[in-house]
Amino acid sequence: MPVIPPEKLAALQHNAHEVRNICILAHVDHGKTSLTDALIATNGIISPKLAGKIRYLDSRPDEQLRGITMESSAISLFFSMLRRASPEAAPQQKDYLINLIDSPGHIDFSSEVSTASRLCDGAVVLVDAVEGVCSQTVTVLRQTWIEHLKPVLVINKIDRLITELKMSSGEAYTHLAKLLEQVNAVIGSFFQGERMEDDLQWRERVEERVAAAAAREQEKAERKETGSSGTPAAEDAIGDATFSSHGDFEEKDDEELYFAPENNNVIFSSAVDGWAFTVRQFAALYEKRLGIKRSILEKVLWGDFYLDPKTKRILASKHLKGRSLKPMFVQLVLDNVWAVYEATAGGNKGKGDPAMVEKITKSLSLTIPPHVLRSRDPRALLTTVFGAWLPLSTALLVSVIEYLPAPPAAQSARLPGLIDASPGADHVDRAIRDAMVNFKASKNDPIVAYVSKMVAIPASQLPENKRKGGSALSAEEAREMAQKKRAEVAKAQAATENTTSHSLNGTISALASTVLDDDDENRRDLNPEEYIDAEHLIGFARLYSGTLSVGDSVYVLPPKFSPAYPYANLKPQKVTITSLYLLMGRGLEVLTSVPAGVIFGIGGLEGHVLKTATLCSQLEGSVNLAGISMGNQPIVRVALEPVVPSDLEKMVAGMRLLEQSDPCAQYEVLENGEHVILTAGELHLERCLKDLRERFARCEIQAGEPIVPYRESIVQALEMAPPKDKDLPRGTVIGITSSKQMTVRLRVQPIPEPITQFLEKSTIAIRRLYAEKKAVLGTEDDRGEEALDTDGSEITAKQPHYQQLSLSDFKRDLQSALMEVEEQREFWSKAIENIAGFGPRRTGPNLLIDETKAGACQKFLQEVEDSSQGGIGNSSDSLGPRDFSDKISYAFQLATLQGPLCNEPVQGIAVFLEDVTVAAPSDDESSAREKLGRLTGEVIKTVRDSIRLGFLDWSPRLLLAMYSCEIQASTEVLGRVYGVITRRRGHILSESLKEGTPFFTILSVLPVAESFGFTDEIRTRTSGAASPQLIFQGFEMLDEDPFWVPFTEEELEDLGELADKENVAKRYMDRVRMRKGLAVKGKKIIRDAEKQKTLKR
Repeated sequence: MPVIPPEKLAALQHNAHEVRNICILAHVDHGKTSLTDALIATNGIISPKLAGKIRYLDSRPDEQLRGITMESSAISLFFSMLRRASPEAAPQQKDYLINLIDSPGHIDFSSEVSTASRLCDGAVVLVDAVEGVCSQTVTVLRQTWIEHLKPVLVINKIDRLITELKMSSGEAYTHLAKLLEQVNAVIGSFFQGERMEDDLQWRERVEERVAAAAAREQEKAERKETGSSGTPAAEDAIGDATFSSHGDFEEKDDEELYFAPENNNVIFSSAVDGWAFTVRQFAALYEKRLGIKRSILEKVLWGDFYLDPKTKRILASKHLKGRSLKPMFVQLVLDNVWAVYEATAGGNKGKGDPAMVEKITKSLSLTIPPHVLRSRDPRALLTTVFGAWLPLSTALLVSVIEYLPAPPAAQSARLPGLIDASPGADHVDRAIRDAMVNFKASKNDPIVAYVSKMVAIPASQLPENKRKGGSALSAEEAREMAQKKRAEVAKAQAATENTTSHSLNGTISALASTVLDDDDENRRDLNPEEYIDAEHLIGFARLYSGTLSVGDSVYVLPPKFSPAYPYANLKPQKVTITSLYLLMGRGLEVLTSVPAGVIFGIGGLEGHVLKTATLCSQLEGSVNLAGISMGNQPIVRVALEPVVPSDLEKMVAGMRLLEQSDPCAQYEVLENGEHVILTAGELHLERCLKDLRERFARCEIQAGEPIVPYRESIVQALEMAPPKDKDLPRGTVIGITSSKQMTVRLRVQPIPEPITQFLEKSTIAIRRLYAEKKAVLGTEDDRGEEALDTDGSEITAKQPHYQQLSLSDFKRDLQSALMEVEEQREFWSKAIENIAGFGPRRTGPNLLIDETKAGACQKFLQEVEDSSQGGIGNSSDSLGPRDFSDKISYAFQLATLQGPLCNEPVQGIAVFLEDVTVAAPSDDESSAREKLGRLTGEVIKTVRDSIRLGFLDWSPRLLLAMYSCEIQASTEVLGRVYGVITRRRGHILSESLKEGTPFFTILSVLPVAESFGFTDEIRTRTSGAASPQLIFQGFEMLDEDPFWVPFTEEELEDLGELADKENVAKRYMDRVRMRKGLAVKGKKIIRDAEKQKTLKR
């Protein structure tokens, strides 16, 4: 097929009903990029013979080397087909534009899946016919559910059932039916979870209405007793009507959610062999042969339906009467596919059967070129036969066009929910909402676009820097073009100057810029290659309403923007669009304007967008779509430094550019001055380092040891050291400031596990409640600031129930979590009422509980009116406990942010503030309130050290960051996989054999600290037969005291005084303390000092 010119693709963008925006999602190595190659070949971009081999959208060298996709990339494809307006009408040719996004399947790059799914209206989900539903398959299905994408299921690699597993067609049908049930079971679990949440919310609404009705009845009875007249009967009638209209629980039909071949949303394919089919295709093929209507055949070709060979009638399973007939799908579909494989690549030692091939081609009316029939390569004949009979592109693209919605229909269904879930949804302008939902695409309509990520493109690859033939400009041509552009900018600036003073200023600035340009010219002369290959950031965007043209000015709304406070803190910047691009995989094509409903590239946002943003033509009443959930949060941190110290500025600039262009990578500078990059995993880290060295920083960079997060906690163990103060309960500490003016008595105690888990889930709700409380007690600026802090991108779809909890709801849920506590339930129930704060960072799973008689700290779970009655602090000169409430709270935050073991965050402890005593000053030279500033540091240090001492009075524990590891391996390498997992301190959770295959699925957990090099070791030990998928699943306690030493007679006898048994917790703790420069006890500085050698010897 000839190459489609970009002008034709750009023209198709304006016909929104013939546009489809789809993304391809799957587990790693399930065939996404190979499938995409087959679609690209239909547009003449690559040869059909290279489809599945060239991996066109994997444009990075490391992607080609590893054979996996690391970055999502988009391409626009043209497809033409005949369609009938009605069954009686003649078919007419229609042209369609398919905007296709190929996404990665590796768990380290799941953030790329999140960014791609928001831009699309439908999804093509691939599942390997042999491996079945894997961990990332569930993840991408959940992503389609969250984003309300309409999915199409492709069961890929069916050829493996024939060539590897040697299944018969009947066995393959049973296997495919079970696989389809597994996928539908995942969809069903999502539906069930949503219905349970809807049911909970419905019950809460019913209870509220019942309570309101009871209150009205009570008020009516009180009026009758007092004898008052004028009962508001109209209000009662309205309340009763509202209750009756909303009282019934609405049931939802889930039939349309599931995948079923008869619904045309299941495709059977083999991307590597270039074929695919749907049930509808075979229904059209057998309609004339069997004399059965196509609509009936579509319903019975899949399922327990059988064809009577004598009567040509369709029978259900109950009418078989003992006869052994094949299901229609096996008899009419799979047997034919199996026959083609047998004729082309089977029999006669894999050389095929030419007579059978001739018979098949005649029966199917296929024309095969003579040179292919004479070819000695069986695969060439196989792909040619299938390409003529069941071309992959036809089956897939026809299903996409017929089943997946066009942008107008998709936006009317998806966007109301997305807008309602956006920050400050109540303040969104009706005109913007109407333009987005009703798909208004004229120049006068509001412009709303969503930028999902920024893509780094070398300057030499931009269309404006290429000749018409496609080759890059030389250094001289690039300099000449730059001079012309600077001259044009200078003319434009001069044209805008009106007054004489402005003209003078413009002349001065022009002279200054001329001098700078000359210097810049000389610099480019010295290193022209570096100038040509400088990285430019292009936005990866989708337009939802209006028409965007080059030169338009739009506001860039950051992820934490809220239309409720549009001018809070920094006002969003207004930028001018400098360029628009048609995304064509490895290349870009220039556009002048883009209509709504199109995926495109956008220039001019460099320096204005960090990762994601929303573009809007107006500021007040705008909508923020940038708060999306990243599938995998960065967990691996590595400190970087340049090999040559003078390259530090280059490295910092490169890391900032990397942070903008990578959806998941984060850059931060630690307190000790280390430059740290956060990545999702080991493979992601490797890619980021490669990009830094070769593209962004362009200098040699060395990476330190990976910085793995830990957590610190305490437990009540059976064998604990006696309390440090025998006169006080365990964990109780009395702290006295150095000036003896303040005494604090507090008690540290472990929190029950159910409460800790609830607090971990409720971080967003706690942050929101804290912001609301501060907004009421503080100023208007505080309210705006906190709104930005709480309404941003941190709100994910994983915690829908905890996003909008009121204070009473939070207390109720906390009390219900307390019901799971078996011991000391009453004690904790009373303590919850006195909660004064959470930590660290005011949202963590640690509690500050105020049990002082005077109430030294504010109660967090009291209503604002109640907590503010007494005021804060005293008006007199004397100091009281409440004057130090913020200092005590700050010390609690510090103590829980950096624990005593190795300065890692603490979780699962409660600090009970029992007494705060402030002594009168001994001298009368100055008032006590004037000394408050000096006491501040003393109080913070004393309270922090007291909490740490109380922490160490219990049995301390380290919590390790853990990966959930899923491995598929055959029986031959099972023992080797177990050996590698055990050696790295992992443990097996389950092992299951996939029915009908020789593969086992092994689920295990592995410490993140032991995971570096794990993937390479597994592949090496199994000769590439197994590959793990590592997903961060949280923290798990290592049940070992890092300070444990043998002290009983039995332990001393078995282990000796030096404790020959290695203390793993102490090893982890010492490793972190050494990295942070903290003192390490028991560290040997010199080994074998008597064995020193001179250089000569």
